Amino acid sequence: MPQVVRSRIRALHGPPPAGPVPYRIRSLADSEAVAVLHRAARVLLESLPELADRLVEALRQQEPSYRAALETEPAQIWQEVHHSLRNNVASLIQPREFRDAAHRTSRWIGESRAEQGIPLDAVLHAFRMGGAMVWQDLVDDTARRHPEDTPLLVHIAADVWNFVDEHCGVVAEAYRQAERRLAWRRENQQRLMTAALLDGTARIADLPDAAAALGLPVHGPYAVLAVDGVKTPHEAGPPPVSLPERIPVLWHSANDVELAVLPLGALTPESCDPRDGEAGTAPGDGSGPGRELALLAEELTAPPGTRVGISSVVSGLASVGDARRLAETALKACPASGGTVLLDEHLPAALVVTSPGLGTALADRVLGPLDRIDPADRDVLIETLTAWLDSDGSAQRAGTKLYCHRNTVLNRLRRFEQLTGRCLTRPSDAVEVSLALTARRLLAR
Repeated sequence: MPQVVRSRIRALHGPPPAGPVPYRIRSLADSEAVAVLHRAARVLLESLPELADRLVEALRQQEPSYRAALETEPAQIWQEVHHSLRNNVASLIQPREFRDAAHRTSRWIGESRAEQGIPLDAVLHAFRMGGAMVWQDLVDDTARRHPEDTPLLVHIAADVWNFVDEHCGVVAEAYRQAERRLAWRRENQQRLMTAALLDGTARIADLPDAAAALGLPVHGPYAVLAVDGVKTPHEAGPPPVSLPERIPVLWHSANDVELAVLPLGALTPESCDPRDGEAGTAPGDGSGPGRELALLAEELTAPPGTRVGISSVVSGLASVGDARRLAETALKACPASGGTVLLDEHLPAALVVTSPGLGTALADRVLGPLDRIDPADRDVLIETLTAWLDSDGSAQRAGTKLYCHRNTVLNRLRRFEQLTGRCLTRPSDAVEVSLALTARRLLAR
């Protein structure tokens, strides 16, 4: 309304505006109506404390969202209401002097209510309640003191409510801006907390606060999943990696790798064997975090070519940094063509990738003689050897995989032994050959 009243006063007493005037709906307000409004507003300024009391009490009774704030900070809420009423009523009298102050007060209230968590609808309702009380007091005072002037207020009613709507808009915009800042601050704080957990730099004393902010338990089994070079599920579009819904997931981007913290403690206590799936142990065959992790690896789906590494189970939120390093080790053990590697099921490969220099040296020492023959023959021998190892040393099953006779498989294995000097029936040689093949497959990228 300040702007409306000011423009009307200029229209009555000032020069006509230059240039074409945009079409406006003509108001019935005139200098007489404005004078009546100013007179009643001056009287209202003298009784603002009583008006503030009534408005606060009305908020207590009609707005449940305000009750908690009124219980904890009654004096502060009253001061805010009184300050807002004083600036707004003064704006009706002197719009040029008080309009900016009134807007600043409304913006500040919108921001503070957003920080308090009071719903925006409740805040706007409070402003409209205040506007209704101000208008009713203006009418009542005029009817009591100057009843003959009461009809004039009809011409100014629309402007008063436009004034209320104007401030509701200011409040709403300030509230939404504060909400965006709070959301960004909250998300940024959660990112920093998650990064500290995954980096292993979170302080023990901070774990309860981090757990509360992230919705995670401080204790209980955890695992970390690492995905190479894909977008995370919280970004736009469908998630590239689909995980079972029974396990909550907390995603975090770290360079080219997407990490997921998996709290496995969602399992019911009676279904968990405390000895199963502890840090550094195999998943086991029973129910428990280790078994749950193995099932997760089986049920996980990802686009072709996606590489996924899953850590061993660790104990407690403080060990999530260890799980992150184990997950990245599992990711290194994942073939370049893609797939899912559960670390507990690929420990030999993990040993190779954690010491790439030694792995390369082992591959050169064991498989180096094959590089001196024709590349096509070398590839056939390596393919046959790999199929034989994957078939648990069965030439029959390896031949089925390779579409050749078992004798062909045996002949190729004998040739490999002749070229490398290794005996595949000797356990130590078989271990070296298996690790050498793994090293060549994983490190020659």
